[in-house]
Amino acid sequence: MATKHLNLYFLRHGQTALSRDNMFCGCGTDVPLTENGHAMARQFAEAYKSTPWRAIYCSPLTRAAQTASYIAQATGQEPIIREALREIAYGDWEGKTVEEVDAKYHDDYVRWTADPAWNRPTGGGELAVEIADRVMGLVQEIRSAYEDGNVLLVAHKATIRVALCQLLGIDVGRFRFRLACAVAGVSVLEFGDHGPYLKTLSERSHLSEELRNLPGT
Repeated sequence: MATKHLNLYFLRHGQTALSRDNMFCGCGTDVPLTENGHAMARQFAEAYKSTPWRAIYCSPLTRAAQTASYIAQATGQEPIIREALREIAYGDWEGKTVEEVDAKYHDDYVRWTADPAWNRPTGGGELAVEIADRVMGLVQEIRSAYEDGNVLLVAHKATIRVALCQLLGIDVGRFRFRLACAVAGVSVLEFGDHGPYLKTLSERSHLSEELRNLPGT
């Protein structure tokens, strides 16, 4: 008898103006996709529409919802919205460049860069350990609901990297320096006999060469 495996596909949303310009864009900044971001979402949907999805979960933020809408339309499935998939809260850093944050909140920024697991962005930002806790609650919900098959989670850069670190036993305080997560990239984690196994990281072969090579993503 074949062993049953549950595969979680973590898809980062398509390009936004803030991802393009490398600005802090957390759950406090609800921006839409750019035209290129919509194209990325369409190309993902075209490439993955034949995958037998058990469910599609999605962050409530517009950029994730717009990304999920294309695969939902292609498969006839309604995305399940979960707050657990929202992006990190960047507090006072929302909508600012790295240079602006470093200049105005230098000490906080240095502490956060050194260890975001236990140092918050200025103004009530979110710890990486808090992100890990909320996403792991959702992962447990999904594992209880689906013994095997493929489940898609449409989320965000920090959220996905923290989740993968937590599942793979990597210090979540190193999420910014251990795992890639480009826009419209998909990472696949399989729950097998020996626990979570990373099969694919930030894979983007579903995108055209032009979209893959865009700057600032």
